[in-house]
Amino acid sequence: MRFAQIAQRAEDLDRAADFYTVLLDTPPSARFDEPGMLFFDLDGVRLLLDRNAPSSLVYLHVDNVHATLERLDGLADVVREPHVIFTHHGDALGPDGYEEWQAFIRDSEGNTIGLVAFQRP
Repeated sequence: MRFAQIAQRAEDLDRAADFYTVLLDTPPSARFDEPGMLFFDLDGVRLLLDRNAPSSLVYLHVDNVHATLERLDGLADVVREPHVIFTHHGDALGPDGYEEWQAFIRDSEGNTIGLVAFQRP
Protein backbone atom coordinates (compact mmCIF):
# COMPACT_ATOMS: atom_id res chain seq x y z
CA MET A 1 0.00 0.00 0.00
CA ARG A 2 1.17 3.52 -0.77
CA PHE A 3 -0.26 7.02 -0.90
CA ALA A 4 -2.18 7.85 -4.07
CA GLN A 5 -2.96 11.47 -3.24
CA ILE A 6 -2.51 14.07 -0.52
CA ALA A 7 -4.85 17.08 -0.40
CA GLN A 8 -4.02 20.53 0.91
CA ARG A 9 -6.22 23.63 1.10
CA ALA A 10 -5.67 26.33 -1.53
CA GLU A 11 -7.98 29.33 -1.76
CA ASP A 12 -6.15 31.02 -4.67
CA LEU A 13 -5.08 28.53 -7.36
CA ASP A 14 -2.87 31.04 -9.21
CA ARG A 15 -1.00 31.97 -6.05
CA ALA A 16 -0.72 28.31 -5.01
CA ALA A 17 0.50 27.31 -8.48
CA ASP A 18 3.24 29.95 -8.36
CA PHE A 19 4.32 28.95 -4.84
CA TYR A 20 4.36 25.18 -5.35
CA THR A 21 6.06 25.45 -8.75
CA VAL A 22 9.01 27.12 -7.00
CA LEU A 23 8.91 24.84 -3.93
CA LEU A 24 8.68 21.59 -5.91
CA ASP A 25 10.76 22.85 -8.83
CA THR A 26 8.18 21.50 -11.28
CA PRO A 27 5.02 22.86 -12.94
CA PRO A 28 1.51 21.61 -12.14
CA SER A 29 0.44 18.41 -13.88
CA ALA A 30 -3.26 19.39 -14.11
CA ARG A 31 -5.63 22.19 -13.22
CA PHE A 32 -9.43 22.34 -13.01
CA ASP A 33 -10.67 25.86 -12.29
CA GLU A 34 -14.11 24.42 -11.56
CA PRO A 35 -14.33 22.96 -8.95
CA GLY A 36 -10.98 24.60 -7.98
CA MET A 37 -8.30 21.90 -8.04
CA LEU A 38 -4.60 21.97 -8.90
CA PHE A 39 -2.37 18.88 -9.10
CA PHE A 40 1.37 18.26 -8.85
CA ASP A 41 3.05 14.89 -9.38
CA LEU A 42 5.34 13.95 -6.48
CA ASP A 43 7.05 10.86 -7.86
CA GLY A 44 3.77 9.08 -8.51
CA VAL A 45 1.81 10.58 -5.59
CA ARG A 46 -0.58 13.39 -6.48
CA LEU A 47 -0.49 16.57 -4.42
CA LEU A 48 -3.97 18.05 -4.76
CA LEU A 49 -4.42 21.72 -3.91
CA ASP A 50 -8.15 22.13 -3.46
CA ARG A 51 -10.38 25.04 -2.44
CA ASN A 52 -12.55 22.62 -0.44
CA ALA A 53 -9.84 20.60 1.30
CA PRO A 54 -8.94 21.11 4.95
CA SER A 55 -5.44 22.16 5.90
CA SER A 56 -3.06 19.39 6.88
CA LEU A 57 0.58 19.15 7.93
CA VAL A 58 2.52 17.70 5.01
CA TYR A 59 6.20 16.80 5.22
CA LEU A 60 8.17 16.96 1.97
CA HIS A 61 11.54 15.27 1.44
CA VAL A 62 14.04 17.70 -0.06
CA ASP A 63 17.74 17.31 -0.85
CA ASN A 64 18.78 20.20 1.38
CA VAL A 65 16.55 22.24 3.70
CA HIS A 66 18.76 25.35 3.50
CA ALA A 67 18.90 25.29 -0.32
CA THR A 68 15.12 24.88 -0.52
CA LEU A 69 14.58 27.93 1.68
CA GLU A 70 17.02 29.90 -0.49
CA ARG A 71 15.13 28.86 -3.64
CA LEU A 72 11.87 30.09 -2.08
CA ASP A 73 13.59 33.45 -1.44
CA GLY A 74 10.93 35.04 0.74
CA LEU A 75 7.89 33.36 -0.89
CA ALA A 76 7.22 31.46 2.35
CA ASP A 77 7.20 32.50 5.96
CA VAL A 78 9.63 30.40 7.97
CA VAL A 79 7.76 29.03 10.99
CA ARG A 80 10.80 27.18 12.34
CA GLU A 81 14.36 27.57 11.08
CA PRO A 82 16.35 24.54 9.85
CA HIS A 83 17.51 22.34 12.70
CA VAL A 84 18.69 18.79 13.32
CA ILE A 85 15.98 16.58 14.80
CA PHE A 86 18.30 13.63 15.47
CA THR A 87 20.93 11.34 13.99
CA HIS A 88 19.63 8.00 12.74
CA HIS A 89 21.16 4.89 14.30
CA GLY A 90 19.75 2.12 12.17
CA ASP A 91 17.45 2.36 9.16
CA ALA A 92 14.07 2.23 10.92
CA LEU A 93 13.11 5.90 10.31
CA GLY A 94 15.88 7.15 8.02
CA PRO A 95 19.28 6.23 6.62
CA ASP A 96 21.75 4.99 9.24
CA GLY A 97 24.35 7.58 10.22
CA TYR A 98 22.53 10.55 8.70
CA GLU A 99 21.24 13.63 10.49
CA GLU A 100 17.61 14.46 9.89
CA TRP A 101 17.18 18.16 9.24
CA GLN A 102 13.76 19.79 9.38
CA ALA A 103 12.36 23.26 8.82
CA PHE A 104 8.76 24.42 8.78
CA ILE A 105 7.29 27.00 6.43
CA ARG A 106 3.88 28.52 5.80
CA ASP A 107 2.81 28.25 2.16
CA SER A 108 0.99 30.87 0.10
CA GLU A 109 -2.36 29.54 1.40
CA GLY A 110 -1.49 29.57 5.11
CA ASN A 111 -0.76 25.83 5.41
CA THR A 112 2.27 24.64 7.37
CA ILE A 113 4.71 22.40 5.49
CA GLY A 114 7.57 20.44 7.00
CA LEU A 115 10.77 20.20 4.94
CA VAL A 116 12.90 17.11 5.70
CA ALA A 117 16.43 16.32 4.49
CA PHE A 118 18.87 13.56 5.41
CA GLN A 119 22.51 14.69 5.48
CA ARG A 120 25.80 13.27 6.68
CA PRO A 121 27.07 15.00 9.84
